[in-house]
This record gives sequence, C-alpha cells and structure tokens, in this order.
Amino acid sequence: MPLHVPPAPAPALRTVLTALASPTAVHEARTPSLLRAQGPLAPELPLPVHVLDESAPAGTPATRLAGWRFLIRCGERSVAAAETRLTPDGYAFSHFFEGPYIASTELALRQAEALQQPYQPRLLSVPRLYMLTLWLHGDCAADGTTGHPAATDLLVPLAPAPPGIAAHRPHRAEELLPRLSHRATPAPLLGTPV
Repeated sequence: MPLHVPPAPAPALRTVLTALASPTAVHEARTPSLLRAQGPLAPELPLPVHVLDESAPAGTPATRLAGWRFLIRCGERSVAAAETRLTPDGYAFSHFFEGPYIASTELALRQAEALQQPYQPRLLSVPRLYMLTLWLHGDCAADGTTGHPAATDLLVPLAPAPPGIAAHRPHRAEELLPRLSHRATPAPLLGTPV
C-alpha cells in the first residue's frame, strides 16, 4: 500500500531550500556527503518529527511536534537529511546531518510500503532512550502535525535502536510504548549510606 506522506508546511520547506542554496550553510554543516555531492540536491520525503512526552501520565501516550525532517537526495540516493524546528515564530532551519538514521529511515519506509494497510509516516523521538522510530499513523487524512499514537498505530524502531529493542521490527504502539515509558523512567535514588 502506498504511504500517505503529509505535505510539509511551506515555511519549513523554504528554510531547507534556503539552507541548501547557501554555500555557507552547506560548508559549515560539516556533512561530508553534502560537500562531495555532484549534482543538484533536493529535499524529499518530509516527515513530521514528534517527541514523546515523558511527563504524560502512564498509559496516555502524548507527543508534541518538534519540527520536520527532509531526506536530501542527490541523484538516485539520499546523502543527508535536513531538520527544521518549530519555534514561536514558525519554522526555522536547524541543521544538516548524515549517519545511520538516513539509511534506516529509507529501509523502514520501504518496509512500510509493503504492508497491506495504508499509513501516514511520521517520526517519533524518545530522547531519554536516544531512540527514533518510524511512526505509522493509521489516520491517513490527519495533517501530520497533531495527534497521538493510537493503540493500533505501528512503531518501527530505527537503527541504531537501544539494547533489547530490535530495529526494523514493527510493533503496535499499545505494546511498545509501555516498554519505552518503563525504560525511560529513571530509577529511584537509593537512600544515603549511614
């Protein structure tokens, strides 16, 4: 089934296009693949980036929109990614980066396209676990910027995943989120020795 990728807000896309057109922004990114790219660079596959709200009551998955991520293509492959962040004044370009999450995101998206049910792809970050998942939201008509993981949504951990969580294995949100919340909860401090 095809994925229903939500359209990125025009201001978010504009900030990425402006940064790509700026030799200073590309050079200062220290992203070797962007510096070595031969040919035009194009932002593709915009995905809203949500952050799991770890202060939400147990059993109530809550997220907040943090920005949008674009894969940067050069020719036939993605060479980097660009991230925007949501600020009180709107969207602002944040940074370019490269690394394992780019290939992992592409692999997870290809896997999702093979599923029988249509989904809207998003990214869900779990900062305390240094974890990123592809969030496959069942409401394809949603705007991508709002909503919370539904019990039947799928979460696909991207590589590298935390120890004990298999990358690229889809999990129902109702099964994985409690595990993540439990792992992200800091252990209570022990009493002071006497």
